[in-house]
Amino acid sequence: MYAIIKTGGKQYRVSPGDILRVERLPGQRGDEVLLDQILLVAAGQEILVGQPLVPSAQVRAEILRQGKAKKIIVFKKKRRKNYRKKQGHRQLYSTLQIKEIQV
Repeated sequence: MYAIIKTGGKQYRVSPGDILRVERLPGQRGDEVLLDQILLVAAGQEILVGQPLVPSAQVRAEILRQGKAKKIIVFKKKRRKNYRKKQGHRQLYSTLQIKEIQV
């Protein structure tokens, strides 16, 4: 059994027991999260496709970690104009473990 979920503007294929890293979700370590934007659910030969979402489908997940990704450097420059701008960014993320898919 698997599902395709949408969170943080991205889509992920998940199965029970999977561990994935998504955009930061509210909550603390150990909290349970219900993801309700389910685009597709497949169980064996039966496939439910949403239009755009599958009604009454949920994915239960547990937050394993809240963290920050590695820093990326954004550097802008215009030649001969003495313009330089250096900026860093660290994206916030949540690590989830999928517990079950409910239909």
